[in-house]
Amino acid sequence: MDWETVIGLEVHVQLATRSKMFCGCATTYGAVPNTNVCPICLGLPGALPVPNAEAIRLGTVGALALGCSIHDTSIFARKNYFYPDLPKGYQISQFDRPLATGGAVAVESPDRGAITISITRLHLEEDAGKSLHDRVPGFTAVDLNRAGTPLAEIVSGPDIRSPAEARAYLATLRQLLIYAGVSDCSMEKGSLRVDANLSVRKPGAPLGTKTEVKNMNSFANVERALHAERERQIALLESGERVQQVTLTFNAANGTVKPLRVKEDSHDYRYFPDPDLPPLVLEPAWIAAQEGSLPELPAARIARYMSSYGITAYDARVLTQEPRLSLYFEKLVDEEIDPKVAANWVMGELRAQWPDLTLEPPVEAGPLSSLIRFTTQGFVSGSAAKQVFEEMVARPLETPAAIIEYRNLRQVSDNDALGAWIDAILADHPKEVERYRNGETRLIGFFVGQVMKRSAGKADPKAIQPIIVKRLAP
Repeated sequence: MDWETVIGLEVHVQLATRSKMFCGCATTYGAVPNTNVCPICLGLPGALPVPNAEAIRLGTVGALALGCSIHDTSIFARKNYFYPDLPKGYQISQFDRPLATGGAVAVESPDRGAITISITRLHLEEDAGKSLHDRVPGFTAVDLNRAGTPLAEIVSGPDIRSPAEARAYLATLRQLLIYAGVSDCSMEKGSLRVDANLSVRKPGAPLGTKTEVKNMNSFANVERALHAERERQIALLESGERVQQVTLTFNAANGTVKPLRVKEDSHDYRYFPDPDLPPLVLEPAWIAAQEGSLPELPAARIARYMSSYGITAYDARVLTQEPRLSLYFEKLVDEEIDPKVAANWVMGELRAQWPDLTLEPPVEAGPLSSLIRFTTQGFVSGSAAKQVFEEMVARPLETPAAIIEYRNLRQVSDNDALGAWIDAILADHPKEVERYRNGETRLIGFFVGQVMKRSAGKADPKAIQPIIVKRLAP
């Protein structure tokens, strides 16, 4: 009998604030180590934390985007443990009374199709510092700039059934949080990190003993780590051994997991309410205002694109993967470009030239819409338009019209000019001509392609085919 995999994910998301969770220190990424610190984020005696109102708002917005219920009263607690990068010996988090509980995320699973992953809770907390193992030979250094950075921890239910499904959930969750404006979710900067819990069981059996792979910041590594841990657990059980509840780390270099320590339970952290922080009380009217200010989220935007623009569900999902891509598409449509034509340009040529969507687009929507209009008006062929677009990326100050002129790419529809190119191509490919005349009429595409190539993309492809057919007639 096959083994069933049961996965739950804990996702730590850095909230998009300019200052830390309980003090005014900056959250600037990449600052000189230990420059963004103060007595409050270090927990020095006499320092009193003050909750960051913007962090609370962003956490609330994120929870609402996930369909959670916001609790009007939540409690900040001290989670006590001792790490080199946590000098005060505790982390301020929320425990038994979190900010929000009970949401759900609709996910397109590669294994099961449309599914729903439950959200158990979303709570607010501060981050710890960071140990640096590569700065001082033979020693571990500590950077406390990250200590106190505001986080939302999002805990899913054990509803995920495969590593690929875990990846799909993470991609959907990231997309939702970016659209809601809660976080940039940059995994390169550590703004989104994942702890993954996994167990295996025979279908219908009680849940098995789970293990936890800690602190991964790549979706690919989450998937690889879960694969490795699933195989490790199955091998243990099939050899008659038992799975021990442990915390693991993933080695991306060799694709293996390694135990770090015996897994802690909540009582090991000796939680207690932080005596320096009163209960967090949110007024119902304020919560309602946050809910009313939620932007259009991906599912609603996909539905709108399909109904208003008549594009396919696949195109709508691709275009809404990132808000900046979606916004660019809408600008083209606002310039009265046909939505399907705009979608093809955005998903094709533009996306190829815009791999990092955190940067500015290589070409603004206005000039690209001019180029697209030139193609629909027959002023330039689709093939030549791609050359013009590449030139626009390289020379952003040049207009499409100017590039078409000085590159001599204006579309040629004159029969005499087309006929000359066609005759040359037929003369260069006598074997293909013979095969065509013997019945391989699909070679028409080959001849059209060769003419487009010889004309440097200037030939009118609609005018070529009838001339070729006429030339090749017996």
